Amino acid sequence: MTATPRTTASRAQRLPRSTRRAQLLEAAQSVFVEAGYHQAAMDDIADRAGVSKPVLYQHFPGKLDLYLALLDQHCEALEQLVQDAMATTGTGEDHDNKARVQATVDAYFAFVSQEGAAFRLVFESDLTGEPQVRNRIDQVSLVCGEAVADVIVEDTGLDESRAMILGVALAGMAQVTARYWLAQGAEIPQSEAASLVSALAWGGLGSFPRSGEGNTPAHG
Repeated sequence: MTATPRTTASRAQRLPRSTRRAQLLEAAQSVFVEAGYHQAAMDDIADRAGVSKPVLYQHFPGKLDLYLALLDQHCEALEQLVQDAMATTGTGEDHDNKARVQATVDAYFAFVSQEGAAFRLVFESDLTGEPQVRNRIDQVSLVCGEAVADVIVEDTGLDESRAMILGVALAGMAQVTARYWLAQGAEIPQSEAASLVSALAWGGLGSFPRSGEGNTPAHG
């Protein structure tokens, strides 16, 4: 079959290595999201990127390498979103930690709303039986939970084990509800849906007394 002029030009074009790698990852993501890992083929990814298979293999030795590179990229992005949320401070009458809870929930809603559905690779992977994938997915949950737990420990004086339960609970609730909201067609505006979840979470987390304040809750 004769290649179209567009495909020929694309295959012939030489790009900087970092640019080519980004192009290949973008193509791989679309194929993995559409077909799942097991049904995706390197031929499909090369075609989507407009390159030959040898070019694809120059950058990624195999399909698993591609998948893990994407998984790392998006797990790191989510971890950064949650860590940034923990740096949020409230304004006016809002308590800092109330603002942090809202920002954390917002982070998960923003993550699942990103173009390209990257969240499916993290939360809906069909490759969780692969140890490297399972470990990375477990790690992102741990890192996000720890980011929240660190603030809870500092603010309430709870021990790390109990704070981790709360941190993982907030992160888990945020990601599950964000995915549910998207799966239902995002009928409720994103900001409103996130605020509903945040209000529920703060109703519980805000009841824990601040360190050094006896039974005074952490509400602002």
